[in-house]
Amino acid sequence: MAAGSDAGPQTIAVNRKARHEYHIDDTFEAGIVLTGTEIKSIRDGKVNLAEAYARVEKGEAWLVGAHIAPWSGGNRYNHEPRRDRKLLLHRSEIDELLGKAKAKGQTIVPLRLYITGRGKAKLELGLARGKQWHDRRREIAARDARRDVERELAEAQRR
Repeated sequence: MAAGSDAGPQTIAVNRKARHEYHIDDTFEAGIVLTGTEIKSIRDGKVNLAEAYARVEKGEAWLVGAHIAPWSGGNRYNHEPRRDRKLLLHRSEIDELLGKAKAKGQTIVPLRLYITGRGKAKLELGLARGKQWHDRRREIAARDARRDVERELAEAQRR
């Protein structure tokens, strides 16, 4: 057995913008079809999911807009940084994603990219609805109120 195979998933990239701009209704785990030096760049942490999204077309799921930087030790056969990458999902999951994504205001966004204990790159996808401006303001107000309460409790414990 290889060393570190018992370790849990190692998060490489998180799409923080997704949880801020969307309500996440459901999550799915998908594998990614990678070429050449992409896995080496992923292990180096050279990934950006900020503007990425997923789409289903012709019965296949695709990751669009994710940036995986070219590997520094590569040569002229390095990969294209922003190419579309095929996602590996079961047929039932693709059908479920397609059915739910067709609903009004639904989109499929990548939430995080991680490496499993077995060394495979996986992507956590979220089925999301866009937040309205007033929802964002309400969330910010609740976060500020929670911070104020925690600050008051900390001061009360110090006395």
